[in-house]
Amino acid sequence: MIPIAEPLLGKEELDNIIKAVKSGWISSKGKFILEFEEGFAKYCGAKHGVATSSGTTALHLALVALGIGDGDEVIVPTLTFIATANAVTFTGAKPVFVDCHPQYWCMDPNELEDKITSKTKAIIPVHLYGHPCDMDQIKAVAEAHRLWVVEDAAEAHGAEYKGRKVGAFSDIACFSFFGNKIITTGEGGMCLANDEGIAARLRILRDHGQNPNRRYWHDVVGFNYRMTNMQAAIGVAQLDKIGKLIERRRQVAAWYAEAMADLQGDAGLSLPVEMPWARSVYWMYSILLSPGSSVTRDAVAKKLEEGGIETRPLFFPLHLMPPYSGFGRFAVAEDISRRGLTLPSGYNIGEAEVTEICGQISSCLGTRS
Repeated sequence: MIPIAEPLLGKEELDNIIKAVKSGWISSKGKFILEFEEGFAKYCGAKHGVATSSGTTALHLALVALGIGDGDEVIVPTLTFIATANAVTFTGAKPVFVDCHPQYWCMDPNELEDKITSKTKAIIPVHLYGHPCDMDQIKAVAEAHRLWVVEDAAEAHGAEYKGRKVGAFSDIACFSFFGNKIITTGEGGMCLANDEGIAARLRILRDHGQNPNRRYWHDVVGFNYRMTNMQAAIGVAQLDKIGKLIERRRQVAAWYAEAMADLQGDAGLSLPVEMPWARSVYWMYSILLSPGSSVTRDAVAKKLEEGGIETRPLFFPLHLMPPYSGFGRFAVAEDISRRGLTLPSGYNIGEAEVTEICGQISSCLGTRS
């Protein structure tokens, strides 16, 4: 089986884990946590990093720190992983969905104005599948209406918007370090912020609401959203090789683009775009079967599975799922999701395997016997 993705772990990660274990600091204190927070924040161009137990808890923590709660509304894209909307729901606020851009699939900034009400408090742009959102347009809308911006950058470590890395364009940016992400800590996440006061609130809320100057005194209700020193130990080693890991992801994408160049068209497929203002990290390489294709996305997936190739559908639009049904229809997201297929995109895949996968797809489309 050619897997959809695998982490790239080596001696450096193991050595750091051994150091953490030998130090005795294996829980939520230890030198690797601060080192990872500072290193990742610096890499992304942000001033403060606050490590968390997952990308989902990072999102929830960010919203609570910004005062989002009962009766508020937060605008999120409907084409994303469900954690984005769930984090809003955790606070008691209501997620308000917006359609995606037909070219690069992220939140369509042209759809935002119509979604804003007196209850709107924040916008969560998601840098989907490693491609950044159009942050200038989103920030312009947010500033005009005095809204918070929380970047969901779970899938986009190192992606760039107009030459700057995502993660420093917003009030708080949230990352995931799940096992299939650009860099991993197994589970884990991080909030990035430039405002010192916001960063301080994130740290307090992350640690049960404990007063940082008075141990076991809790001024507010908080959470146990802390990352362990062992997870951070892996993260430090991963961060040292992030440039290489991103270039490998982009190389895999380039192999796919070259191998499937002749398959594009009305009866074939379309490949993911990289906008002129963007540098994608291609977290997952996803294709769209053309509307005129004689085969369905699911039929191609089944054929590839029979050939030992793991795939995934694109995310299902959130407004179609039971927890969030009744929020309207979003034609672009529904169409892209229905036709989208994610291909193996990990670090261990080689050019020969990419060629094999593309040959199987060509056969499914009837362009190869």
